[in-house]
Amino acid sequence: MKVRRAVVDDAEAIGRIHVRAWQVAYDGHMPADFLASLDPAARAAQRRREMAALTPDQAIFVAVDDADTIVGFAACGNERSDDHNGEVFAIYVDPPRWGTGAGRALMDAAVAHLTAAGPRPVRLWALDGNKRARRFYERYGFAADGATGSHPIPDGEVPTIRFTLPAAA
Repeated sequence: MKVRRAVVDDAEAIGRIHVRAWQVAYDGHMPADFLASLDPAARAAQRRREMAALTPDQAIFVAVDDADTIVGFAACGNERSDDHNGEVFAIYVDPPRWGTGAGRALMDAAVAHLTAAGPRPVRLWALDGNKRARRFYERYGFAADGATGSHPIPDGEVPTIRFTLPAAA
């Protein structure tokens, strides 16, 4: 598994992966009609806009397999609420590729980017109750830190919890 920085031409693959991962990972956590309505083209357009507006602290990485097929992505930068910390904004792998090491490789790239200037905590938010994600984050070294929030969706919100990876010594 190789990881590289994403380029604008990767946006369509990222959009497809984002939607498929949401539809599988969030089944039972978000309304089925909302998940079914997700549009890969709209997600790709969103990623194109984000890539065009990246600041120096931000990065989007893609994991590619031996056939150079994009199998996952991660987006990261300074934490939105405290730029002394890093934040993984998104990390998604195509569901058929779960368990292949792509997620670990992407997290390694994101954490390395966020801590390149020196040790600092890295945070991320996950849907409360998403046991698979929680296991992945905890195996990596993240821990739920007690902070809670919500993610807006049409007709409501879903609860989220924050995880923190402590600054390396």
